Amino acid sequence: MPGEDQIHDRSRASDSGGGRRLALSTAIFSFATALSRVAGLIREIVAAVAFGVTGAVSAFTVAFNVPNLVRSLFADAALQAAFVPVFTELLDRGERKEAFKVASTLFYLIVAVLGLITIGFIIAAPWIMPLFAFGLDDQYKDLMIGLSRVLFPSVVLLGVTGLFAGILNALDHFAVPAIAPLFWNVVIILSIVLITPYLAEGDRIYAYAIGVLLGTIVQMLMPIPVLRRKLGGEEFGRSFDWRNKNVHRVLILMMPVAIGLGLINFDVAVNNLVGSLVSDEAPAAIDKAFRIFMLPQGIFSVAIATVLFPTLSRFAARQDFNGLRHTMANGVRQMFMVLVPSAAIIAVLATPIVKLVFQHGKFDAADTELVATALFWFTFSLPFHGANLLYTRTFFSLQRPWLTTLLALGSLSTNLIASLVLYKTFGIAGVVGATAIATLGMMIAQAMVLRKPLGGVEGRETIVAFFKIVLASVPLALVSYGLWYALDSALGDAIVAQSVSLGVALIAGGATYAAAVYALRIEEARQVSRLIVGRLRR
Repeated sequence: MPGEDQIHDRSRASDSGGGRRLALSTAIFSFATALSRVAGLIREIVAAVAFGVTGAVSAFTVAFNVPNLVRSLFADAALQAAFVPVFTELLDRGERKEAFKVASTLFYLIVAVLGLITIGFIIAAPWIMPLFAFGLDDQYKDLMIGLSRVLFPSVVLLGVTGLFAGILNALDHFAVPAIAPLFWNVVIILSIVLITPYLAEGDRIYAYAIGVLLGTIVQMLMPIPVLRRKLGGEEFGRSFDWRNKNVHRVLILMMPVAIGLGLINFDVAVNNLVGSLVSDEAPAAIDKAFRIFMLPQGIFSVAIATVLFPTLSRFAARQDFNGLRHTMANGVRQMFMVLVPSAAIIAVLATPIVKLVFQHGKFDAADTELVATALFWFTFSLPFHGANLLYTRTFFSLQRPWLTTLLALGSLSTNLIASLVLYKTFGIAGVVGATAIATLGMMIAQAMVLRKPLGGVEGRETIVAFFKIVLASVPLALVSYGLWYALDSALGDAIVAQSVSLGVALIAGGATYAAAVYALRIEEARQVSRLIVGRLRR
């Protein structure tokens, strides 16, 4: 896993086992996130069975994404990106008491500021929400407004959750923040199953919104016991000093970080907005495809970016740009090693994947075709989206967030213009294809800008590795599709038969890819092999 060579060869860390711990943390985070993502997929299956792909589901999708956008601007994602580098730097300098004073002050600021934003939004929802989906019918707009009022309090809860997770990650604890979304998904599933039957036909989608709110409360509470242990007697929640210079540093850093992450999340809003011009069902279909798209993304690339972020911040604080560059570049190559073959296999098996996962209950064959089209085009952005995660966090670790913010603005503009140009001709494929174009452009731009402060980005090594991985993914795609086609033709459409056909195809494709990677001598695969062998010998 990423980090083994970088810690041993380039790091200034005094602990020679740091690379193993970093790799183990990534493995644990990946496993926990995998469970959460699988639970999320089950949640989507349950929702698809209960609600299908309808205007009501599109109303929920927009009602969910707007608070999620505000969260990205002011809550967990932006807060962590600005907070972790400052908090880590203070810990690295031995100023532990000051670090927790900063965290305590931020806690109260989060509750106060996000609480006021939430109250204001709930009041102004009838005027704000229609701006994000003006193509929906009036009946669905009213539903969207009501759902958003149920969902918006989650912004405050996620802000607090983000602070707790940032503290634990800076202290090299990743397990609980990674596993908490599993319980978030479980609570939502239970809410859909248990609450839906008691609601009127037109209001049953509210069970989904209620579940999201309850799940967010559970997700916020879970890190508290671990946080208390990690504090070791440190005072947290007992001080409030908004004049503290380090609090100001976090807030100043948070401004461009919030704008940058918000612009990235506006891509989802663009998909909803332009998708609503295609049809009432398009936003829901794009969202369903995005959930499958995020499965490999969340399991691996989010894990790497999250685990490496404190390490990148430490390198940046020490001005160890060699270690920073290698850590970042090695992480990007590790992402490519998993995300490129994931994109290949999802692209060739998009329809059977969507059919197996979603085509039950009210979700019919026409819905499958719509979602599979969106999923196919999403796959082209999968590897580049992962690289962008790590490049963006490298900017944050350098405390230069304005640079990536400007690049994110360019990416958003590209996505919006390309979507508006392509949707009339290509429909949902044009909307999602525009996202792939913008994501690739963002990745190239970030890598070029990072070359100067880091003295390079190991571009040659990364490009060579990328094309080797693409080459290894070709037989993977051919074997997977060919085997699935043969088995599907022989076994039929029963759920068990679909599972067998798809499962065997995925396993055979994975084995083919592993053999191709070994034959091509891809270094990142050898790192994983050395890690596994090392763990088995211990």
